[in-house]
Amino acid sequence: MSSPYCLVFSTCPEAETANRLAHLLVEQRLAACVNLLPGITSCYRWQGAVETASEVLLMAKTATHRYGEVERAIRQHHPYELPEIVMVPIGHGLPPYLQWIAQCVEPETSSHSS
Repeated sequence: MSSPYCLVFSTCPEAETANRLAHLLVEQRLAACVNLLPGITSCYRWQGAVETASEVLLMAKTATHRYGEVERAIRQHHPYELPEIVMVPIGHGLPPYLQWIAQCVEPETSSHSS
């Protein structure tokens, strides 16, 4: 059984990129909330060498059915050649909080009453 909600993780090279991506995801209703965790150190293998870098971790809360759009938005606006984009299902959570996520990531309806 798949979860209707998920977390999407992505690392950014600095705060400016992280802020831009976080605002983009929330403004486009692709994420209800994005936490920015600055000051992480990543150690990884890239093109045959072990590298270390200071990064900012993004943690986006969204609906699983929006993951493809979240991935596309991050890839389109991310400076890395191969950005980290990892989705983790949310197994359990406070029901009103999960409902808030669902409401935030649904497209706005443009019905206006006269």
